[in-house]
Amino acid sequence: MTRRVYLDYNSTTPIAPEVATAMLPYLDEAYGNPSSLHWAGLPARDAVEIARSQVAAILCCDATEVVFTSGGTEANNQAIKVLFFSRRAAGKPFHVITSQIEHPAVLEPCRFIEGLGAEVTRLPVDGFGRVDPADVADAIRPHTALISIMHANNEVGTIEPIAEIAQIAREHDVLCHTDAAQTVGKIATDVESLGVDLLSVAGHKLYGPKGVGALFVREGVALEPLLHGASHEAGRRAGTENVLEIVGLGAACELAQDCIDDHQVRTLRDDLWSLLQERFGAGVVLNGHPEHRLPNTLNVSFLGHHGYDILAHLPSLAASTGSACHAGSTHISPVLAAMGVPHEVGLGAVRFSLGRSTTSQEIEVVVDSLLQLIDSFHPSTSHQHQEIET
Repeated sequence: MTRRVYLDYNSTTPIAPEVATAMLPYLDEAYGNPSSLHWAGLPARDAVEIARSQVAAILCCDATEVVFTSGGTEANNQAIKVLFFSRRAAGKPFHVITSQIEHPAVLEPCRFIEGLGAEVTRLPVDGFGRVDPADVADAIRPHTALISIMHANNEVGTIEPIAEIAQIAREHDVLCHTDAAQTVGKIATDVESLGVDLLSVAGHKLYGPKGVGALFVREGVALEPLLHGASHEAGRRAGTENVLEIVGLGAACELAQDCIDDHQVRTLRDDLWSLLQERFGAGVVLNGHPEHRLPNTLNVSFLGHHGYDILAHLPSLAASTGSACHAGSTHISPVLAAMGVPHEVGLGAVRFSLGRSTTSQEIEVVVDSLLQLIDSFHPSTSHQHQEIET
């Protein structure tokens, strides 16, 4: 490849020009503390509240239900850890139900509280990466306090039946949280339709800045802060608000309203899959659900090859093997393993995630380059394992 092509939008997105423009005034002239009640602070406070309303609009919730955080990871940690510590302080046992294919930002907090005495049920998924709502119902115990299932998987793009799961949670008086880092701005994330009590947002996944996110907390859900200090964010998250990035998150959410279920991105994603099938035939297989999948995500395995070898030989292509991979490792992605993907198939996995700037010319360049590359080396060729962040 002689030109760089970025197909790793599930990992992170560039800041949209409109978002950057909205942020600019808060780099210098609008520098006040939003907690200060004077001429410098009030404009900053207004900016934060406008952004809160913009985030609320894409989630179809009230602005008072939006808590700004440092990102999706913090939002997930708050939803899980705070509920655990609150229950423990009250002398109550804590049981959380999650899935085997969650992002580490959910799996690791669950592992942490498990070490402190919590009970964690990690549900299996089917061959497409979907959780069975019936398994959720069967896993509920008298002391189940939280169900945390991601809205869509970051690696294969499979969309989970969150509305059905949330309904089960309500019937059993259990709180339901979903990590929506990959879905906000791509598909509808109406919290009323989903029925969730808690939902996490990551700014850098929807053309906003890194280091900012939000947690939707349904009215009536008592949630102590994860970070303690002054009573910022209505006492739910201490620390002076990051006005610059909060403004960016708000602008990104407003911009994303017109990009939900982007048909152009979906068409390009499908074109990419069609071209790969045309060029490689039975040598390429789809990982993930063929229909219930993010419109921008295509995870495929090149049979007889290693995904990291492919990417190592195409340094101008930004894509992912699906999970953070370390030198010398021969393990397939835990997500693919949980889906029952055979080891030799999982090793050939490459995730292509498209974005608003992706063009049909780029798709053709990538497919042509893949064909030339795979024709050029033997399947047993081994090269240094890239580390790729999802």
